[in-house]
Amino acid sequence: MSGTKSKVRFFRGPELLASVKISSKTPFAQIAENAGVDIPTNCTSGNCGTCLVRLINGLVKLPEPLPPGLDEYLVDQGGILSCCLVPEDDCDIDIIPPL
Repeated sequence: MSGTKSKVRFFRGPELLASVKISSKTPFAQIAENAGVDIPTNCTSGNCGTCLVRLINGLVKLPEPLPPGLDEYLVDQGGILSCCLVPEDDCDIDIIPPL
């Protein structure tokens, strides 16, 4: 994504909350906050899962091993931790977690 701009769109279900262009490796929670979208956070390190959101479309590189706040089931449901993961390309995010 270096030197290019990606678009991140935030939804609550079908409702579009914000659409922003970004050009740096910024975590989703910070992008959302800058766009006026509230995603709850707590630990900001991927341990607690408070910031869990659903990746609808797009590319996010997951760390190995997965952080404690994320497991394979949540990943299979589209779950990502917005406090510590960053978009690799255009992404659509539903702020309603996949629970």
